[in-house]
Amino acid sequence: MKNLNDCMKWGVAAGVSALLSGAAMANTLPSAEEMWALIQKQQKQIDELSRSLATATERTAQVDARTKSVEQKVEATSAHVESLATETAGKGGGLMDRTTIGGYGELHYNSGPTDMIDFHRFVLFVNHDFNDKMRLVSELEVEHALAGEGKPGEIELEQAYVEFDLTPQSQAKAGLFLIPVGILNETHEPATFYGVERNKVETDIIPSTWWEGGGVYSRQFDTGLSFDVAAHSGLKTKEANIRSGRQKVASADAQDGAMTTRVKYTGIKGLTLATSVQYQQDIAQSTLVRENADALLTSVLADWRKGGFGLRALYARWDINGTTAQASGRDVQQGYYIEPSYRFPISLGELGFFARYSVVDNQAGNAAASEKRYTEMGVNYWPHEQIVLKADVQFAELPTANDETFSLGLGFQF
Repeated sequence: MKNLNDCMKWGVAAGVSALLSGAAMANTLPSAEEMWALIQKQQKQIDELSRSLATATERTAQVDARTKSVEQKVEATSAHVESLATETAGKGGGLMDRTTIGGYGELHYNSGPTDMIDFHRFVLFVNHDFNDKMRLVSELEVEHALAGEGKPGEIELEQAYVEFDLTPQSQAKAGLFLIPVGILNETHEPATFYGVERNKVETDIIPSTWWEGGGVYSRQFDTGLSFDVAAHSGLKTKEANIRSGRQKVASADAQDGAMTTRVKYTGIKGLTLATSVQYQQDIAQSTLVRENADALLTSVLADWRKGGFGLRALYARWDINGTTAQASGRDVQQGYYIEPSYRFPISLGELGFFARYSVVDNQAGNAAASEKRYTEMGVNYWPHEQIVLKADVQFAELPTANDETFSLGLGFQF
């Protein structure tokens, strides 16, 4: 401001000087009164300019103050919104925002030794996120449409566990969960596999669906490698009958538990390789006196899909100690299958064809022939990715006789 006033004064002086010079050149000098009037006029202009500059400076300061105030309010509002978001996430938000419902169902028709139609299972999933790191997973199933005393079906709780994210690549869960073994035991929704019925290996050797109570630690790596370690309740069977040995965590005998580990590789697109090992020190839960009825289950699998072509293969084997198991030949039980398939789009949905060859032997330790062979082929039609219609034929070569079964199925999931 001072510099501007000085400039104005110098400008006035220059103007006066120019006026005097001009007047001198015109031989007409202004009077003292005229000089005084001219100086007062210039001073008035200087004062007006000074006031204008002061007003502008004051307004600039006011704008700066208001801008700073607005910025402070925006920052305060943003911090409050973030605080509310954090609090909401911690509490999980609204119930409906944090809870999801899903499920699946299967209707089967089988024509063979006996003709039968059966709504095999209807399952409901109810999952709930407590927050972004803790969740509940549950699965309730009704089998064969009608449950109760003297009825063919059951109501079963197949999953009910709480899972915790320990890190972005590791989790722990505790409760009732599906055993990490085989291809179908954890993922068995009808639209995800070929054939009306589940394959015999994952029914008789791996007793799918198979769940136990306990805890699991899981870890994934950037290479596509992952592993699971589970400590859980075990089977209970005197005769080494694996499928009937499932206790389903229903007042289950827990004198002897089991451990299951799985290593899986998914580092190549479309390919899954895995191996599982389970050990139980006493599969009879101490009901067989002076027998060391320990049991070991090992399995390896490959699941590959490239374009429309698919290939699944699985081998599983039980080794069971104890004189009772040895006497029946159930000390060794094993099975395998291989399943090529091809799936392609059509005008409405997708169509897929498959063939499967399975070998199952629940008494492989017996000298007598006990091997069962199954050859299956059929078609799946998906009008929607979550709806499937199935048809297949199965030829069974059994130790005592052969038979043939034709099956139709409807499956859905949501």
